[in-house]
Amino acid sequence: MASVVIYTREFCGYCARAKSLLESKGVDYVEHNATYSPEMRQEMIAKANGHSTFPQIFINGEHVGGCDDIHALDRAGKLDPMLAA
Repeated sequence: MASVVIYTREFCGYCARAKSLLESKGVDYVEHNATYSPEMRQEMIAKANGHSTFPQIFINGEHVGGCDDIHALDRAGKLDPMLAA
């Protein structure tokens, strides 16, 4: 199964939706809560090529975007192959 990392913040509905999708697929993921960590937020922005909104999701080290992006991948049938890699 793929390595999945998600940067989140507390009280973020988009973060909750993205995590729910991953959980519905039985995916284990590493969550980095950047709510109180400016350093972690800067790390996320650097890894996500300047994207600063939450969540930011990485599959096997590849930046796939945020909540809307991961749901779009799922609708297009592209998420499951990425998670299986």
